[in-house]
Amino acid sequence: MKKLTYTETISAPVSTVWSTMLDEATYREWTSEFGDSRYTGSWELGSQIRFIGEDGEGNTGGMFGYITANRPHEYVEVEYLGQVSEGVDDTESEYAKSIAGTHESYSFTEDNGVTTVVVELETTDELAGMFDEMWPAALVKLKKIAELV
Repeated sequence: MKKLTYTETISAPVSTVWSTMLDEATYREWTSEFGDSRYTGSWELGSQIRFIGEDGEGNTGGMFGYITANRPHEYVEVEYLGQVSEGVDDTESEYAKSIAGTHESYSFTEDNGVTTVVVELETTDELAGMFDEMWPAALVKLKKIAELV
């Protein structure tokens, strides 16, 4: 398992960055770097959340977990329980077991109207390279969207 960290500085107040990152409509926009990506569920503490996407060949999949921390405009964390494959929750496959118990978090700090977002996640060694390409691009897109609001 690898721990990855990505950081972006955004010229917008933390409240704007928070809502741009987590609201459903803008979430889909900045996460388009990951493909057709969306979530169902809630970012509320204790809620279940699913991150779903389509691979371009009509196959849908993703991951599901629950929100283990939510301090508005400061920090939110997901603990993954398994994967979603064609709409079905999977906790038994090798891949589902490899991601169960991993975390992904977003931290937000503001200084004079400029917000720094730090994304930390645990992933398999095999997926680290993909995330090293996609996450920086996604955060640049988040920056562009939030700075226009």
